[in-house]
Amino acid sequence: MKHFLLKQIVKFLAINAHNIKYIRRIDNNIIIIEFNNTNIIYIDINKGNSTIFKCKKILSSKKDFNAPFDVALQKRFNNSKIEHIELYNDDKIINIRVNSSSSYKKLTTILQLEFTGKHTNIIILDENRVILEALRHIDEFSSSRVVKVGIKLEEIPKQTFIPKIDEVPNIEEYLYEIYEEKEKQTLENVKKQKISQIDKKAKKLKKTIEALPKKEELELESNTLYEKANLILSNLHNIKPYQKSLNVYNYEGVEVEIDLEEKPSASKYSNDLFKKAKRAKQKASNISLEKDNLDEKLEFLLRLMNNINNANSIEECEFLSPKKERNQIKTKKAQAYESFYFEGYKIMLGTSERENIYLLENSKASDFWFHLKDRPSCHVIVQNAKKEIPLSVITQAATLCAKFSVDFGGNYEVDYTQRRNVKIQSGANVLYNPYTTTIVKI
Repeated sequence: MKHFLLKQIVKFLAINAHNIKYIRRIDNNIIIIEFNNTNIIYIDINKGNSTIFKCKKILSSKKDFNAPFDVALQKRFNNSKIEHIELYNDDKIINIRVNSSSSYKKLTTILQLEFTGKHTNIIILDENRVILEALRHIDEFSSSRVVKVGIKLEEIPKQTFIPKIDEVPNIEEYLYEIYEEKEKQTLENVKKQKISQIDKKAKKLKKTIEALPKKEELELESNTLYEKANLILSNLHNIKPYQKSLNVYNYEGVEVEIDLEEKPSASKYSNDLFKKAKRAKQKASNISLEKDNLDEKLEFLLRLMNNINNANSIEECEFLSPKKERNQIKTKKAQAYESFYFEGYKIMLGTSERENIYLLENSKASDFWFHLKDRPSCHVIVQNAKKEIPLSVITQAATLCAKFSVDFGGNYEVDYTQRRNVKIQSGANVLYNPYTTTIVKI
């Protein structure tokens, strides 16, 4: 962080911060400090990009931090009175000196925030500048400047640079802007990462689709195998065991040579050919359905990438494409639908007619069903055991239904009702009544 910004922050805090009500670590390198009950700032001591920022919402802790540093931080600074705030040694170091009263004696403690490149750190010092604790402990083998509990902290060698003299009009507003820019950059990185992962799946699926055999080719293969099998069967009396080939006239009167592959039994070989011909015929009749299902799955992935690209928050990205748990066990059977989780509710979405049918047939009467009003769309099911679900869940499920059913933004009407009110007509075609209609914007 730039020297002139730290200088302005110190000036701002000197006027607006008189005591520390609350302080603790909320991420590996971030601490939250609440001054005077309302004034909250965040210190990000990441070596690559250390900074101070403010946020209009209170950021929650990633986990519980209970290291010796965290214990000392809260013990020494919670409910403490600020004695002095300064830019220490006119360097990129902020010192917050506080007094706190225990049941035994008055304690003076210094919180040293260092924004100094390789020395970036948070160090807790006593009034004699002896180290009580530090976010990063540094031994003599790692640096010439040792940071260990119980020793006096050495001064950072003063840089010879001439600080840039500049000023922002409103430092508090600027601290809010820092967070917004930080979140914007993080959001873009999350989007790129998730889109890249989904794009790999989409490309792999596209190759699978392109590699599918053509229906005409399978039908031709089936007919050829049937003809070959029939010709062998009708000439069994002329074929000897282990014969290499058979010269016969086909049904068009053309003489052809049939490779018998030196099989010991021509009869058994013809039966094998009949089986292969039957499989090819079945595959030809199912290949269109298989291709349609794969095309719909590919369409879902493309819509998913588009929705992530248009997401306005990291939370929305994580909802659409959550991180996999490290120890997550892969199920042998693929899930017959896409699933999402919101406020403790499981939301299931069909990406193809087959998946829509599965959801209709396997959902419970108390579950809630969603569908775009008067137009084709995916089917969405919210698992539920009660008569009602929260409005926030209704909005999320309806939005999900619209996002994965249409290609353009706008306002869309989505019907929803409990599954018990949905009657299957044929396939995924249904009739439903009573129902409620909600409008969502995407």
